[in-house]
Amino acid sequence: MSYSDDRRLLTEMASMYYEEGAKQSEVAKRFNISRSLVSKYLAKARALGLVEIIIHDDMAHPYRVLEEKIAEKFMLQEVICIAPTGVEMLNKRIGITAAKYLARILQPNQKVGVSAGTVVHEAAMNFSPKSQMESVKFVPLVGGLGQQHMALQANVVCELFAKKSDGIAVELHAPITVDSAEAKQVFMEQSFIKQVFDEAKSVDVALVGIGGLPAYSTMTKTYLLADSDQLQVELSDRKVAGDICYNFIDEEGNLAACTWNDRVLAIDLEDLKRIPTRIGVSGGKEKVGGIRAALKGGLVNVLITDEETAKALLK
Repeated sequence: MSYSDDRRLLTEMASMYYEEGAKQSEVAKRFNISRSLVSKYLAKARALGLVEIIIHDDMAHPYRVLEEKIAEKFMLQEVICIAPTGVEMLNKRIGITAAKYLARILQPNQKVGVSAGTVVHEAAMNFSPKSQMESVKFVPLVGGLGQQHMALQANVVCELFAKKSDGIAVELHAPITVDSAEAKQVFMEQSFIKQVFDEAKSVDVALVGIGGLPAYSTMTKTYLLADSDQLQVELSDRKVAGDICYNFIDEEGNLAACTWNDRVLAIDLEDLKRIPTRIGVSGGKEKVGGIRAALKGGLVNVLITDEETAKALLK
């Protein structure tokens, strides 16, 4: 009978190696066998259930189960949760995590579509790829001109990403919204605008923020307060859950029927859904409804959020 058939001897070898910390060469010498046989017998001990290796990753990765549950519920490629933090630091920490994730997955010659907003801006500020990527191109997914929240505009964010990576920033010379659906059609037919949105359709990765209820939305506070009373009523009546790429969405993640969406200059949501990797970055209790809607509608397939928001999404 060989050692591999003797459970007692296999257990002794495993105990010497795993519990006593002996080297394989020391185990080989003790049992007068070769190191290659030691490796084989240790594998046999594991296969027979004599050795069980348990990785306690609660400290290193405490949110694995939570992430897996969300990924399964909403059929996502990946979910990344961060530890709870104060409101004032939440956007910054999600942005930093998004920057690290983008640096990890981004490949040379790829194109990245970028929306506007605080978290996406934080991602750009903290973006640090492992190597310079002169061939990577950053494309705005939404319009944005003027002095209001200039630092958060998609053009500025694209420029930040490009500077951090030695990449290329595409500029979209278009406002966020125009006066009418007819004016939007005219704008979208202009070659210098159409060219950018056509390129946005072909990006490999999209990095987008997700807004919550209009009452809490930065976009609403900035751009809609001076808008028509009719629009304010529409947003209340149509059960708007949030916004993504400046498009208001309902609770199922569909484009909400409102005059704002008729006038906004942004990527079409159906085009957004065709982008292979769509990273949604958002967190906070006021954003839960918008995030859930975006997930249900398939608008993003990667989510970076915080633990408390993630738990709320499972309720």
